[in-house]
This record gives sequence, C-alpha cells and structure tokens, in this order.
Amino acid sequence: MASVSAWMVAFRLRTLPLALSTIILGSFLAAYRKEFYWGVFVWAVLTTLFLQILSNLANDYGDAVHGVDNQGRVGPKRSLQTGAITLREMRNAILLFVILSLISGVVLLTEGTRGLKLSSGLVMFGVGIAAIGAALKYTMGKNPYGYAGLGDAAVFLFFGIVGVMGSYFLHTQRLEVLIVLPAMSIGFFSAGVLNLNNLRDKENDAACGKRTLVVQLGVRPAKRYHVFLLAAGMALAVMFSFLMDATGWKWIYLLSFPFFIRSIFVVQKNRDSALLDPELRALAMTTLLFSILFGVGLVLK
Repeated sequence: MASVSAWMVAFRLRTLPLALSTIILGSFLAAYRKEFYWGVFVWAVLTTLFLQILSNLANDYGDAVHGVDNQGRVGPKRSLQTGAITLREMRNAILLFVILSLISGVVLLTEGTRGLKLSSGLVMFGVGIAAIGAALKYTMGKNPYGYAGLGDAAVFLFFGIVGVMGSYFLHTQRLEVLIVLPAMSIGFFSAGVLNLNNLRDKENDAACGKRTLVVQLGVRPAKRYHVFLLAAGMALAVMFSFLMDATGWKWIYLLSFPFFIRSIFVVQKNRDSALLDPELRALAMTTLLFSILFGVGLVLK
C-alpha cells in the first residue's frame, strides 16, 4: 500500500492555491455585490480541491501510461514514476476523486441554485461534468487533448471563465458581463503557469510525442507567449477597474504586478529549463495574491 507521503506527492499540493484563486475571486466579487453565502463558498472550495487533485492524479496516470514520466523528465519525480504508487492504486484514487467531486458538486449546486428553475441547475451540472471530463482527458485515453496543445485553452476556460463566473453565479444567481474581465485575468495567469510547466518539460515532451503548445511553437515564441499571457491578465484587471470607476483601495491589487513582471523577466532570461520549476509555484502564489488583493480591495470601503 502506498504511503501517505507518496499520495501527498501525487496530490501536488503546490497546485492547489492556483485552483483556489478562481473561487476566492468569484466569491469576493459576489461579496462586493453583498450576495456572499458561506455555504456556496465552502462547497465551491471543496469541489475545486477535489477536481484539482483529480486532475493531478489523472495527469500522473496518463503521462505514466504514455511513457512521458521517464528519466528524461526535468520536474520533480512523481509517485507513479518512482513506483511508490501502482497503476491500480492510482486508478482507484482517480475513481474515488471522481465520486468525491460529484458528491461535493451536487451539494454545491443544491446550495447555489436554490429557488431557480431546474434548467439552471442542469446547465451547471453539465458544466461540472465537463470539468470532470476535462480533468480526465488532459492526458488520459487514446487522444488526450493535452498532447495536442489544447491544455492552455482548457486551463484558460476552467481556471478562469468557468471558475470565477461559475462561483459568482452560484452566489448571486446571475451573471454580469464585466465579470468576464477579471475571470479572463485569472485564466491568463493560470495558462502562464501551464506554459512554465511546458517550457520546463519541453525536451522530454517532444521526445515522447506530447505536442504541447511549447513543443509546437518552440522556446522563443513560447517565451513571448508568456509575456502575452501575464500582460493580458494585468491589462484586463486594470480595464475592469477603470470601467468600474475604481478608487482608493480598489487598486491595491497593483501590488501584485511586480511579481508578474518578475516572472516575465525570469522566463526571458532563462537558459536552463530545470531552473523554471520553482517559478511554477511562485507564479501560482502570485496569482493567489492577486485574487486576494483584488477581492479585498473591492470589499473595503
């Protein structure tokens, strides 16, 4: 039986702050409208954590089966790769987190669609099923979309648009057009984390037939793409603030921008892909910091 430490490695705890950034921002936006509900927030956090861990386990399983997790891989050794967890144990864990995600998601929908028509609940349930499917199909199965360079689009969609706007909707039971701007900011920052991951693993991914966007573009264009992702995320946040006539504390999130700019310079100067590994955690934590500061600024008088 696999040890607790082996499962902690497989869960990839350092990815969780990035996943929580979406729920935190969506919930702060709802609190700004004075429509925040603790029940929605707690179950949204649990569902997001289950989905993120599911995605991490499925990613480990898919990469192991496809031979990507080998001695040539640059990043931290994974539990399947080292033999600390067997394929059968990983399959069972994936099934467990699918079930946990479904149960938690149903409770979340019960909380967030109270009083709405059944059709609204069914639409949100469909979104939840799509999120589970996206987590599984990233590297698992015959034609995983992560091997075709579509991972960035999925991360932008689910870590940005769906995560922020979905959590906002479950609090407020409505959507606002302007909310799409900060939602896209989180989506771009999250795609930046994936781009860092793929820059780190570029050589081994290419050798194993995993055609990420970095493999398809090449290193130099991928570095320029990183600039675009972070610059676009910052620009959309500023655009939202201008459109909302923000003043005072509502601009406090600008304190996170130097860290995004630092990430841009680190990536542009990088010559050793192994050195990018700690930058993944740094950018994920910067995104979390942005979400918290953005939200706190909204609710402060």
